[in-house]
Amino acid sequence: MSPHAEEEDATNAYQSLSETAGIDDPRWAFGSGFEDVEAEIEAPLPAGVDAADLAEYCLMLGDDALVCAQRIAEWVSNAPELEEEVALANTALDLLGQARVLLSRAGHVEGAGRDEDALAYLRSEAQYRNVALAERGDDLDFGVAIARLLVFTTWRLALMSRLLDSRDPVVAAVAAKAVKELTYHREHAARWAVRLGDGTDESHRRMQAGLEAVWPFVEELFRTTDVERRLVAVGVAVDPADTRAEVDAVLDQVLAAATLTRPDRAPMGLLGGRGGRQGVHTEALGHVLATMQSLARAHPGATW
Repeated sequence: MSPHAEEEDATNAYQSLSETAGIDDPRWAFGSGFEDVEAEIEAPLPAGVDAADLAEYCLMLGDDALVCAQRIAEWVSNAPELEEEVALANTALDLLGQARVLLSRAGHVEGAGRDEDALAYLRSEAQYRNVALAERGDDLDFGVAIARLLVFTTWRLALMSRLLDSRDPVVAAVAAKAVKELTYHREHAARWAVRLGDGTDESHRRMQAGLEAVWPFVEELFRTTDVERRLVAVGVAVDPADTRAEVDAVLDQVLAAATLTRPDRAPMGLLGGRGGRQGVHTEALGHVLATMQSLARAHPGATW
């Protein structure tokens, strides 16, 4: 269940989708979790922070969550059991909520008149700033899906825990909410990894194969961009390299409990020194965006 479940009316499955919590724009009912969204997004730029750098950083964090949420949502109607389908849907919605606020903040800070919808639906692959792990498909193989979720949530939780003290109030607010959500997401993925890894010979084989499939994408998580370096210097961002020790320790603990072996795979290479943070992606992102953006592009400007 979602960590927010106790706040909802258990007899009304659609309450969280229909209530606006006092917000004028009812669309904010879908996953943002902020009581005063506009005030959060329009918070003043911290002194000494470059607007373009902050917008780019919000896109990085927001795109990671948005693209991964889209990938996880592919399991709706495909999960091995109904309870797991609900759990994965809730995980995707939590990440989508993070993405919405971060993309809205990016649009506000850059001052180009682009809102969350424009940034989500009208950008090309080269304009996305997510890490490749988020876009990596799983061909509906549950072992690959759990391996991706375990690595992604372990890394993102370590990152968000350090962003609680960000000088940007929106980044800090997103981090505060995300830490609670990601703690649940990581635990959920870890439990499945142990259940599969320490289960039957077949489940062990497939969970190990899932790790092997996602491991080439791990190294990129700890690469630091020039934008991140500049924002670290002014107290807004976190150097992703600083999360490596924590991520490794958590993964080692889970893999040991699951009787799984840390893969020995070469990391995915860069193209001219550029990767997902610079807009160079795998072909998988094109498939994600084709699905995610098709309706908005077919009916530009439509509202419902």
